[in-house]
Amino acid sequence: MPDSVPVNGSHFPAVMICGLNFSYDGYLVLEDVNIEIQQGDFVSVVGPNGGGKTTLIKLILGLLTPSSGAVKVFGQDPDRARTRMGYMPQHSQLDFQFPATVMDVTLMGRLGHGSHFGFYSREDREIVLMCLEKVGLAAIRTKSFAEISGGQRQRLFLARALACEPDMLLLDEPTANLDVAMEGDLYKLLQELNERLTIVMVSHDLGFVSQVVRTVLCVKRKVLTHPTTEITGEIINEIYGSPMKMIRHNGSGEGCNCTSS
Repeated sequence: MPDSVPVNGSHFPAVMICGLNFSYDGYLVLEDVNIEIQQGDFVSVVGPNGGGKTTLIKLILGLLTPSSGAVKVFGQDPDRARTRMGYMPQHSQLDFQFPATVMDVTLMGRLGHGSHFGFYSREDREIVLMCLEKVGLAAIRTKSFAEISGGQRQRLFLARALACEPDMLLLDEPTANLDVAMEGDLYKLLQELNERLTIVMVSHDLGFVSQVVRTVLCVKRKVLTHPTTEITGEIINEIYGSPMKMIRHNGSGEGCNCTSS
């Protein structure tokens, strides 16, 4: 892992999890998890479906409570550090016909930061506009949410996560349903954001992961930490529980996915 990058004077790890166990209805989902994520790191969370990846993210966010063990975010309990985290869920709860503009949706990220729905300050709007500029959507800020493309929606939800001015981004499969070109653009943006933010991202795309992230958390009930340089075919096979092969997206070899062989 990289050296800790202090944020707002804090020298605590971005995330510290000690002796964590978590069960759903008596079924053990995560067992004896002990990890540290340093400030400034770019982490990918990988593993099979049902292995506990999204559960781990929700525990960090404080949306779930461990059965045992502890989670600290920037040295605090997750609920106290929530304003320092921006979250992009795998599936948005917004109806695609939701009667709101791109600007309106992004402003939702300011909730809990001194604003009340429908009463946003000039500062709120300036921050949101900067976020939309960062993801390349400022020019369509007045466009209806229902009218934008799937790729634009993904960037919009990233802008909403950035609108709370977080110190850490947690992204649950942000490239889902994006084509290869859009994936590449999103990863490039995340690399830029990583210059000032800690990023934790759930992803199955190990090809891109190996190019842009520093640390990989392998989640399959237990959680193992690897630098990306250690990720081999043998480790991939162990993570997913069956032989896997890497598939190139294009002739240049830019990015690849894992699939069953």
